[in-house]
Amino acid sequence: MLVWLLNYYGSAVESLAGVSTGDSRVFLTIRIALATLISFTTALFFGPYAIKWLKLRFRERIVSASARLNELHSAKRDTPTMGGIFIVLSIVVAGVVCGDLSNRYLLQSLLVVIAFGAIGAHDDWIKVTGRGRGLSVRQKFFWQWVIALGIATLLYFVQFEKPRGLELVFPIGKAGLSLGALFIAWAAFVMVGSSNGVNLTDGLDGLASGCLIFAGSAFTALSYVSGHRVMAEYLSIAHMTGAGELGIVFGALVGAMLGFLWFNCHPAQVFMGDSGSLPTGALLGYGALVTRQELLLLIVGGVFVVETLSVILQVGCYKLTGKRVLACSPLHNHFVFKGEPETRIVARFWIAAALLAMVGVASLKIR
Repeated sequence: MLVWLLNYYGSAVESLAGVSTGDSRVFLTIRIALATLISFTTALFFGPYAIKWLKLRFRERIVSASARLNELHSAKRDTPTMGGIFIVLSIVVAGVVCGDLSNRYLLQSLLVVIAFGAIGAHDDWIKVTGRGRGLSVRQKFFWQWVIALGIATLLYFVQFEKPRGLELVFPIGKAGLSLGALFIAWAAFVMVGSSNGVNLTDGLDGLASGCLIFAGSAFTALSYVSGHRVMAEYLSIAHMTGAGELGIVFGALVGAMLGFLWFNCHPAQVFMGDSGSLPTGALLGYGALVTRQELLLLIVGGVFVVETLSVILQVGCYKLTGKRVLACSPLHNHFVFKGEPETRIVARFWIAAALLAMVGVASLKIR
């Protein structure tokens, strides 16, 4: 919408064309800032209404597999959940208002958010209505893979046209491995893995939302420089024409999480649920694929990676040896079991997420 207005009144701003950036001639930088602000204010404005509505219909049920964890989190029972609904709304509104709707990256990223949000909302609905503990692992993975493969196929035909668009780029140096048609399966794996990584991290008040702010900020910058020919060349990273527009959606993600954190900080007034964690995690994976920074995602999203690995390690060791290496997985629950205050755990994970995001972005320069 904003792009259309700027194009329509192009003659009035022609003299300012020199301040446009990258491949976009319609003020990408200011639109990213506006998307962040619009998303934040949307979440902040609709938050109280959404919480009131959710409180009447969708309250958290503490039904994990661990009786002790259920006891430790008993105070959270009946907290409104499915807050991801107004996170998704905020991202989509900001993306539509500030984004270039002719850009395929932007459209696909919004599709990622909406489609994965729908899976998460269905999973949350099953939980809160008492019909079970949500979708089974197989059901959730099935629908995640179906949607991810569809989006990966669409992305393949965009990346196919770009130099290095289908390469797996290594963090150090300019080396890359061409994936060809295997890119589709790889892209689906990245989106599904990233989606579930954020989902596993969403267990304490403000934990996932705070970490997403830092990871989202990093990918806002990565999208911007990847779509900017001069900056991409200077940093020796793959230049993806049009990728800068993805910065609009990541700016919206950061704004939405800031607005959501207003209500999600301890003690949380609302939880994001799977309807928030699944789409935001998948969006990180999609951004890494567009910018060809999947391996860098392991650093920028390091907290989500460690949380996921902690679950794999716990399950693997228990099946092999009958012993658990952690008091409880994911990792944040291990510290809960050890008696650490929730606010201290969250703050330290935020610090780790911030440092990892800075290291990830800074590592671009060492190439």
